[in-house]
Amino acid sequence: MNLLTQSKANPLKIKSMKFVVSSTELLSHLTVVSRVISSKNTLPILDNFLFKLKGNDLEITASDLETTLTTRIQLENVTDGGDIAIPFRILVDTLKEFPEQPLTFDINLDTLAIAVSTETGQFNIVGQPAEDFPAANEVKEETKTSMKITAEALTNGISKTLFATAEDEMRPVMCGILFEFSPECLTFVASDAHKLVRYRRMDVKGDGDKSFILPKKPASLLKNVLPRETGNVLIEFDDKNALFTMANYTLICRLVEGAYPNYNSVIPTDNPNVMTIDRVDFYNSLRRVSPFTNQASNLVKLSLTGNQLMISAQDLDFSISAYERLRSQYEGEEMEIGFKSVFLIEILSNISSTDVSMSLSDPSRAGLLFPALNENENEEVLMLIMPMMVGE
Repeated sequence: MNLLTQSKANPLKIKSMKFVVSSTELLSHLTVVSRVISSKNTLPILDNFLFKLKGNDLEITASDLETTLTTRIQLENVTDGGDIAIPFRILVDTLKEFPEQPLTFDINLDTLAIAVSTETGQFNIVGQPAEDFPAANEVKEETKTSMKITAEALTNGISKTLFATAEDEMRPVMCGILFEFSPECLTFVASDAHKLVRYRRMDVKGDGDKSFILPKKPASLLKNVLPRETGNVLIEFDDKNALFTMANYTLICRLVEGAYPNYNSVIPTDNPNVMTIDRVDFYNSLRRVSPFTNQASNLVKLSLTGNQLMISAQDLDFSISAYERLRSQYEGEEMEIGFKSVFLIEILSNISSTDVSMSLSDPSRAGLLFPALNENENEEVLMLIMPMMVGE
C-alpha cells in the first residue's frame, strides 16, 4: 500500500470533545459564574464561557477582564477532552428549560460545532476558539502574601460590610471593602461617608500588617459563592490582584488602587449615652414609620428617655406624620437625634443579635451600633451612622 492509498484509508482524525453532564448541575455552576459577565463587554469573546476538559475535570470560566471566576465539575462519562468557548446566553437560557436529565455534549473542535443531545432532541450551537479567550490576571509569586481563612469567616466579613460600600466613582477606594491583616486579627471595613462598618475576626491573624481593597463586584460574587463552600479559602494577593481559591471555585480580580482613608479617626471613643433595645422591634418600627418621612431627607427622629424610645417622622408637604413608642433600656441624658431611616434600617438588618446597643454622645456626633451580646467570641461588629439635623 502506497502513502496515497494509506492516507485515503485512514483520514486525519477529527479533533473532538465529548462528555455527559447533569443538566441541573451544569446550570447551577453556570448561573454562578455567569454573574461575572458584563452586559457591556468590549470584547465579544467575553460573552462566552470557556470550557476546558482534561481527564474527568471540567473547568468553566467567565471573565470581564477585571474579574475572572472559574468553577470545576467532576464528570464520570468523558470520551475526549479539549477547550472551547461557548456563548453564555443561549446555553444558560436553554438549560433553564430542561428538567433534570443527562446531556451529551459532542463538540467538533475543528469546526467549533457544538451538539447538545437529550433523549428526545438535539440543540446545535457554534462556539469560538478557546485561544481567543483572554488569560486571567496573575498574582506575582515573588511579591504575594498568602493567608487561609474559613469560608464562614470570609462570608461573614463580606456580608456584614458590603452594604456599606459607596457608589461614588470619583472615590474608587470607598467603593470596595478594605481587608486589613494584622498579627491580632483580620479587619473588614466599608464606608460611604454616611455609614461605616468595621468587622473583626480574632481567629484570623496575619504575619504582619498587610491590606488590600476588594472591589464591590468580586465581593458580591464571593458572597454568592461562599455559602456553597466548606473548609478553608486560600487568599493570595500582591499590589495589583487577589486570588481566592476554594474547593469548587477560583476567583481572581484586580484590586482597587489607592490608600483607604483613616477610618479609625471617625469612630468616636467617648459615647456615654447607651440604649439597649430588641433589634427586631426597633427594625420593624422603623419600617412602619419610615414611609411618613419627608422624601427628600428621609429623616426619622429618635427621642430617648429612661425606659422608652420614641420613633417619629413627618412630611409637612403632605401633612402626614407617625410615631411609635418602644420599651428600651437607656442610660444617659435625655436626647433627640435624627438619622436617615434607610441607613438605620440597613444597619439593623445586618446585625444578627437579638438585642442591639446604640451608643451616642450628642445629636451632632456619630452614633455607634453593635450587638448587645456577641454570639461569636471570635468576631467583633461595630457599625457607625452619621446623624442628621432634627430641624432638616
